[in-house]
Amino acid sequence: MVRRTLRVLAVVAVIAAISAAAAAIVATLRRRRTPAGAASDSPATTAHSSAPAPAPAPEPAPTPAPPNWLPAVDGVCPEGYPVKVNESSGIFHLPGGRFYARTIPDRCYTTSDAATADGYRQAKA
Repeated sequence: MVRRTLRVLAVVAVIAAISAAAAAIVATLRRRRTPAGAASDSPATTAHSSAPAPAPAPEPAPTPAPPNWLPAVDGVCPEGYPVKVNESSGIFHLPGGRFYARTIPDRCYTTSDAATADGYRQAKA
């Protein structure tokens, strides 16, 4: 008789836990579907509503930063990428440098710092 009473109490405890969990889920769903300033028990927000909840607006994707370097096109650096790099020598040339005009670049960088960060060194002349 004692074992039967314990089993019944265990079943009742499980049912109570399931009921509490179900009530919490229903309350959460009602809060999500309730627009700001509206009552939570209005007909438009009940679980039997035929209109689906509006989907949140997607956030715009962040604009990616422009790359630090671009490949040279026909031996010419694109606008905004004045630093010329010769990959075989590992040297970069800046505008106004002695050999800048006759250097045929493999890569073109935005700044000398970006070229240095990629392992190239500045021309001595």
